[in-house]
Amino acid sequence: MIFEQIIIGGGAAGLFAGAHSACKTLILEKRSTPGNKLLIAGQGRCNFTHVGRISDFFIHYGDNANFIKHALKKFTNNDVIEYFASRGLEITEDKNGKLFPQSGKSSDILQILVNQCKKNSHHFQLNEPVNNITFSKGLFHVNSVKQQYLSKKLIIATGGMSYPATGSSGDGYTFAKAFGHQIVPPKPSLTPVFVKNYAFQELAGNSLKDCEVSLYRDNKKSRNHSGDIGFTHKGLSGPGIIDFSRFIQANDVLKLNVCGISMEEFNQRFLEAVKDNGKSTIQIFLKQFDLPKSLIQLLLAQINVEPAEKIGNINKELRKKVIDQFCELPFEVERIGGFNIAMATTGGVSIDEVSPKTMESKLQPGLFFAGEVLDIDGDTGGYNLQAAFSMGYVAAIS
Repeated sequence: MIFEQIIIGGGAAGLFAGAHSACKTLILEKRSTPGNKLLIAGQGRCNFTHVGRISDFFIHYGDNANFIKHALKKFTNNDVIEYFASRGLEITEDKNGKLFPQSGKSSDILQILVNQCKKNSHHFQLNEPVNNITFSKGLFHVNSVKQQYLSKKLIIATGGMSYPATGSSGDGYTFAKAFGHQIVPPKPSLTPVFVKNYAFQELAGNSLKDCEVSLYRDNKKSRNHSGDIGFTHKGLSGPGIIDFSRFIQANDVLKLNVCGISMEEFNQRFLEAVKDNGKSTIQIFLKQFDLPKSLIQLLLAQINVEPAEKIGNINKELRKKVIDQFCELPFEVERIGGFNIAMATTGGVSIDEVSPKTMESKLQPGLFFAGEVLDIDGDTGGYNLQAAFSMGYVAAIS
């Protein structure tokens, strides 16, 4: 069977590419239904993009953000909003600027994309994993478990490795390598962190607003990040950790500034408080930082300081321990959450070998990539689906 174009992968990027392709297209999906990962996005509510200027998106894709800029500009968040709204989707915005179907159902997004692909007369082959791909005589030979298909153009949109039960098992990396592409080792992203010798179980459910976290590797500080951080029964989570997880690995040390000011300013405030009223307690002094009482008491207990201790009685040595505890609270990473709980994959097909303006391979003409199969991943907040839509669009029109 010969097609103008074949899309491997019926996820967000593949379906969006199909929705914008006018030529005779075959969409191959290994699962029995398309869009399995899309259906669980945003806990089934599908946070499909974010409000704001498209330029505000650029800081939400880690170190590879420059690659995605062209696609985001070509098909912006406003374009995505208009695309779905014009097809009857009612949209709601939460307090953080995340956009969802008003129904709270991811299936509404999926149905629009599937309907558009069918309207474009595309052919779906479901339950049909691809074994291998070759290229000869100007055509791609796509060999599935059932038969061989031929096409002039090929889009690989197989996703990464997160949530493998949805079909994202890294197949696209094998197909890309067959055409000489380098694969940046994939690892889980948008995932919580598990901590060695964790002593904060009793704080599970508590969180810190806009907390600064510093990453140390081999005793050297490598990068900073800020965001809301939550304590769990086994470690740290929340957007401030999840978005940062793409950079974190086992044995790293994360240091949290729970008070939100520098060590120098903390020291200065402390000395001024002692001068003003040395009989005031350390717990009263720490209340100014709007921290959970349980956290204050636990952190003080760890350095053997009673909450009722008068600040005037705290000597220089002990004051330094207090400052370290509240400005650089350390957590040694045991591991980050695996692919089974990670919302995204960092790593994948090297972006150095793909044109950001067309999504076409620089090594094999007619071969395109879209979505998470590439070494590009976004923060929480709709940024990954926006990237999938934008890259799928650019691949389709190219």
